[in-house]
Amino acid sequence: MTELYDRIGVGYRSRRRPDPRLATAIIRALGPAESVVNVGAGAGSYEPEDRRVVAVEPSMTMIRQRRPGGAPAVQASATELPFLDAAFASALAVLTVHHWPDRGRGLEELARVARQRVVIVTWDPSIRDFWLVGEYFPEIVEIDGPIFPTMDDLRRAFGRIEVRPLPIPGDCVDGFLGAYWRRPEAYLDSNVRAAISTFHKLHDVDSGLARLRRDLGDGTWQRRWGHLRDRAELDLGYRIVVSAQS
Repeated sequence: MTELYDRIGVGYRSRRRPDPRLATAIIRALGPAESVVNVGAGAGSYEPEDRRVVAVEPSMTMIRQRRPGGAPAVQASATELPFLDAAFASALAVLTVHHWPDRGRGLEELARVARQRVVIVTWDPSIRDFWLVGEYFPEIVEIDGPIFPTMDDLRRAFGRIEVRPLPIPGDCVDGFLGAYWRRPEAYLDSNVRAAISTFHKLHDVDSGLARLRRDLGDGTWQRRWGHLRDRAELDLGYRIVVSAQS
């Protein structure tokens, strides 16, 4: 995944901007923790600015895109965090666990370095009713389904967890896979797709794009899913998982 993000990460910061509503939910999940390690930090989205933060990111391409004056970043893997036990009050991992080379080891490391809580933003692979995936890119299920942790996986890793739904705003300013559920035309934009790692792993993007372009042009998409345009937010299966450390 380091090689993938070294290749596709250029310009990520312009497309993957933190959405303030998602940021509020993540900050709320972190609670009053005075220090945070952000693992798989990318360009630094969703890092709180009111407490001490240290970022961990394996890709130097992503590290170079971090804003000047932001939290210090360490180039390292989630599976080998270069910190002492309980070095931080909280550990944060935002849409990154599915990229780790050894998910179990990475989750152990989160628990090891956090004194109070671990906060993970992820997608629940049991929820598969997103129109983009079901109708146009079903291969996404085959690719992402096995690599995202289930909620039971996370319970086995941490014991008791709290699972909070993270509905996605229809005008979400972040550019992850589900961000454009109300703006289907956006997925036809190669610049949008370039900032979504899953599209780089698909074997056949063109046929799905052709169907989507056709359905948008002849009104099929509007007839089937146009009602979604009236929604302010939608639950696509994104979750905030909180584990209180004993």
